[in-house]
Amino acid sequence: MNFLLTCVGRRTPIVTAFKDGVGGEGRVFACDTNADAPALQEADKSFVVPAVTDASYIDALLSICEENRVGMVIPALEAELPLLAVHRSRFADIGTLPLVSAQDVIAKCNDKLESARFLESCGLSAPRAFSSLKAARQALAAGEISFPLIVKPRWGVSSIGTQVVEDDEELDLAFRLTRKQIARSCLAEISATDPERSILVQELLPGCEYGLDVLNDLDGRHVCTFVKRKLRMWAGQTDRAVTVADHRLEMLGRVIGEKLGHVGLLDCDVFVAGHDAWVIDLNPRMGGGYPFSHIAGANYPAALLAWAEGREPDPRWFQIEPGVTASRCDRYIVTTTNQSTPRT
Repeated sequence: MNFLLTCVGRRTPIVTAFKDGVGGEGRVFACDTNADAPALQEADKSFVVPAVTDASYIDALLSICEENRVGMVIPALEAELPLLAVHRSRFADIGTLPLVSAQDVIAKCNDKLESARFLESCGLSAPRAFSSLKAARQALAAGEISFPLIVKPRWGVSSIGTQVVEDDEELDLAFRLTRKQIARSCLAEISATDPERSILVQELLPGCEYGLDVLNDLDGRHVCTFVKRKLRMWAGQTDRAVTVADHRLEMLGRVIGEKLGHVGLLDCDVFVAGHDAWVIDLNPRMGGGYPFSHIAGANYPAALLAWAEGREPDPRWFQIEPGVTASRCDRYIVTTTNQSTPRT
């Protein structure tokens, strides 16, 4: 069985994790808009495709899948998820499964106001958020919240337009800056559906940040939750983390997995302070933090292969060793030379 990883960019650990998990039972393909994307060089075969926002993006993926007998597409970006969900039947017609959840699940996760309502219905906590400057200032005046605060897009990805503010002047400036950044980003279209409530002012949470890989099977049944404590962040990504055995957070992941019914991995961020825990993000796709779980013993790619082929996964693939600390590192990959052309 062949896999296609989309929008791989710098995600070389994801590509190598799939090659490790699939072994000799299939090939791992990758695509990106840039032929020089480092992760393309690690794939068994690579492809250059249009941007996700291009009208021909889905057709390009379908062509690759049909010509290369791709059994499963693994998306990397939030912007791809609604597209793949809408066009699921077109992929099914050529024997390819896009690893995406139902459209309502994706919409619930992408909208931070809807995510908060969902979490509340599950008995879980989310940070307090206000969808206007007026509401935020009223809460400040009433002593319900205090600086510092976070200003962020309601439909946010990759820390676009996210600012930490220390006083009222910065709050006003950040609100205006975030609006401008949304307008010139991939968030513009979705934010235009509710422009007056497209920016949130959110309390800045105390405590330690954890990353959860909430794993469901291909039918949306919860399997397990991998937990990592984030030790260092860099450019909005987890740069260093340690795996932990935390029954409370594992059960929190179970509640989310069972109630949401997503497919595959859901990347989830949680802040913990004492007995309190707040869920700040629900991303229904494999996140950049999965390699920390893989290094510690998880094997999500092998499980996907087993499920797709109707086999029972090895229970060891759903276990990680606690106390494994890992860090990202930079390395150089030759993408082209004078004697070669980009791989296609």
